[in-house]
Amino acid sequence: MRRSGESTRYLINEALSLLTRLNQMKPFGLTMPMVSAASVSDEALKGITDLLMDGNRELNDRVWAFIDLMKSNKSRHMSASDAQGQFSIIKLRLNELLDQLDIFADVLSQRSEHETGVWVAGLDVLAESALDLPGKFFDPPPIICFLERGHGAAIRRARTKLPGGDENPVAIIQIPRERMVGSGIASSLIHEVGHQGAALLDLVTSLRTALKHKQQVDKANAQAWVLYSFWISEIIADFWAIAHLGIGATQGLINVVSLPRYFVFRIGKNDPHPFAWIRVKISIAFGKVLYPHAQWKRVEKQWEELYPKKGLKKPVLDIIAGLEKVLPEFAQMVCNHKTKALKGLRLKEVFPYKHRQPDELRFLYNSWRHSPHLIAKAPPSLVFAVIGQARADTTIDALTESRILMRLLSKWALIRSESRSIKESKRIMGSFKKYISV
Repeated sequence: MRRSGESTRYLINEALSLLTRLNQMKPFGLTMPMVSAASVSDEALKGITDLLMDGNRELNDRVWAFIDLMKSNKSRHMSASDAQGQFSIIKLRLNELLDQLDIFADVLSQRSEHETGVWVAGLDVLAESALDLPGKFFDPPPIICFLERGHGAAIRRARTKLPGGDENPVAIIQIPRERMVGSGIASSLIHEVGHQGAALLDLVTSLRTALKHKQQVDKANAQAWVLYSFWISEIIADFWAIAHLGIGATQGLINVVSLPRYFVFRIGKNDPHPFAWIRVKISIAFGKVLYPHAQWKRVEKQWEELYPKKGLKKPVLDIIAGLEKVLPEFAQMVCNHKTKALKGLRLKEVFPYKHRQPDELRFLYNSWRHSPHLIAKAPPSLVFAVIGQARADTTIDALTESRILMRLLSKWALIRSESRSIKESKRIMGSFKKYISV
């Protein structure tokens, strides 16, 4: 059935209406009310703006092409149903773009909150420092953080697909608001950073290959190796945290997973996370390899006193026994894992753990107490490692810890903001040089 003039006018009018809504999409640089210290990095803002504006232009072109088609003689034999079908696809694309807009708007609008916005910008700095490994094994994407209600942290990784299939230009890390602000927040944050880093190094694939080999050669303990393989994506993210933070990562993890006993020992069939009891034990095992010290026995004893195995059913006890039997070997295997992406190094060697041993962290804490200006020169992840060690040693209380970290998050955000301003000033001055020198 040929399309009537009324249907044509309707579709053209609907397309123009869609354009009106599309043109309401503005760059975030024009719409986000925040102090400069609370803003995201230039790289993150550029990536988000380019993504949305490219999508805007593409859809704008498609709408006008559709309008031109409706007005042309070429479409006179197109049925109203076929024309509506084409337009509905264009409308779906608008909804995909608006979904993307909402993802980033929810994150960026939080930056306008008094104090919180600046603290979150400081978390951006911490996250980026934990991803930027000194060996330059990959080109790290920008990271933006935001706070959310709920218990768990999460990440939407960069270079994964957004609604509509577009590539996400930035990593977006969600942190539970209840964890602001203490050293435990670094454990959650750097765990999520670890997911991004592991993806860039393809660690999950290479470790699963190694673990599959272990299943084949160690058939007596095959079940344990199967479970470690299933959980490896979350385990490697925990490793990333402890390789940066030392015991502060384990203490933060304990804080997160200290739930009613049933949940701590609950072994989920489809949950990629190790059940909480063994997850803490795995973190401790990594700590023993990376940071040999008597403190790990103390933490392990405390964890077993808080959640004793006594009273568990035999099937659960058998699984735990199998996992614990090979755990020291598993921890060594992960720490010394080699893959092409690591350029011949063992996994542990790409992290700064050698300079974050407990005694060295204690030395830095005592030095910083007398010379606070030295803290500003330290990498953010090192600062959290030092504070986390002090918290584990009970040489700092929770209130003092929170006060120090809030001040440092604000300072890191301000330093990045000032650095941005200096770069912009130099760029502007450079553009005027040719006039000034005449």
